[in-house]
Amino acid sequence: MDVFEAVTSRRAVRGFTDRPVPREVLERVLSTAAWAPSASNLQPWHAYVLTGDPLAALKKCAGERLAAGEPWDEPQYQQYPPDLKSPYRERRSAFGEQRYGALGIPREDVEARQRAASANWDCFGAPAALFCYIDRDLGPAQWSDVGMYLQTVMLLLRAEGLHSCTQMAWAKYHRSVAEILSPPDDLILFCGMSIGFEDVTVNAPRTGRAPLEETVTFVDDD
Repeated sequence: MDVFEAVTSRRAVRGFTDRPVPREVLERVLSTAAWAPSASNLQPWHAYVLTGDPLAALKKCAGERLAAGEPWDEPQYQQYPPDLKSPYRERRSAFGEQRYGALGIPREDVEARQRAASANWDCFGAPAALFCYIDRDLGPAQWSDVGMYLQTVMLLLRAEGLHSCTQMAWAKYHRSVAEILSPPDDLILFCGMSIGFEDVTVNAPRTGRAPLEETVTFVDDD
């Protein structure tokens, strides 16, 4: 699979089979992803990979918290600006319409949307999950580096025939994740990433992208 195919075939998959992901594949992907760029080679990412019983324990814990109606953990970072402006507001809304529309859930059915969102904390059935942390003392440039690292991981997973889904949703249960992983206190959880083989029976249309002229400006002799 060439890099163009990896990029265009990567998407947020929200349905996985229980087929195990070989440890050697994960090691190969993450060893190679270490070559992702970072300013001054800080390599600010801290990744934890969960499979088997530890992942099952985390899913159980999150599921119990969800069923009990427990509040989310206090946020460690702001996921979206409180007043999301155009065109980002419209893009987010369009994503929600497509996501829940594919599940047959109308906008006004809040309860059904919440049930669908709860699948996040089961990793959509994935047998492997990565949790990415960053040092709380680092700044926006290092958060950008972490994003490039995660993208590199996802593209390498595609090259291995695997799919993934990054999930900021796990940051809402960061205390539960920490109970399993015991990360150092100076790290904060950015996101989780479900990893596995796609369940092709799950209806998951790919979200579209803005046209090139909406996001790119060419400045040249013409």
